[in-house]
Amino acid sequence: MQSLRDAVVGKYYIVKKINGSGPLKRRIMDMGITKKSEIYIRKMAPLGDPVQINIRHYELSNRKADAELIAIEEIEKKED
Repeated sequence: MQSLRDAVVGKYYIVKKINGSGPLKRRIMDMGITKKSEIYIRKMAPLGDPVQINIRHYELSNRKADAELIAIEEIEKKED
């Protein structure tokens, strides 16, 4: 399974698992990144830090260290 850090700009993903524990995992979940959430990769900085995503109708930037903890799976999404 790939992590959010390995995601490709312009693609859709589903969150499969959040690795980590304690306050770090809670902070990620408090940002709205939970299991089965749909994520769209909006932008990525040249060196991969941070990555900007759309989730739950808002934009969020994640650091590389946090992105490594989020396991994702690519999905096919048809544009409306």
